[in-house]
Amino acid sequence: MAEYSSLLLEKAVDELSKLPGIGKKTALRLALHLLGEDMIKTVQSCKSLTDMRNNIVLCKRCYNISDTSTCSICSNPKRDESLLCVVADMRDVIAIERTCSFNGLYHVRGGVINPIEGISPNDLRINELVERTFNEDLKEIILALPATIEGDTTNYYLSRMLKNFNGKI
Repeated sequence: MAEYSSLLLEKAVDELSKLPGIGKKTALRLALHLLGEDMIKTVQSCKSLTDMRNNIVLCKRCYNISDTSTCSICSNPKRDESLLCVVADMRDVIAIERTCSFNGLYHVRGGVINPIEGISPNDLRINELVERTFNEDLKEIILALPATIEGDTTNYYLSRMLKNFNGKI
């Protein structure tokens, strides 16, 4: 027996509840909201999500999410290109950018070393970071990684990989 009077509603609730932090109650509330909205607004919401999924790419320089091959941060001539902040993922870039206190560039690694989850240094764009130290005129690298065992392990590994970097870490 179905949980709701509509199998389509049930499917929508099941899909929405797969999102992080969204339980069945919230998923139902969201689905009913979308159902009650004007059709044009609901279609626009769905189109925005589809467009995001189909068209967002990774910046070829820093690996942050972008609408173009080079993100707006890397292409901004007002940024300090001698300062590089290494972060675990794009959520960290968003958080730092919201503070309006950092004016350098980023290198988004894509996570932290975590053997339990099968994430090794080869999965984290570390070679690309080392390559940037040779190809760009960097003076300082800030390691802005999580204060966890995995973050500390990654910091240690990065410091070993960047031992030939002449600037400040």
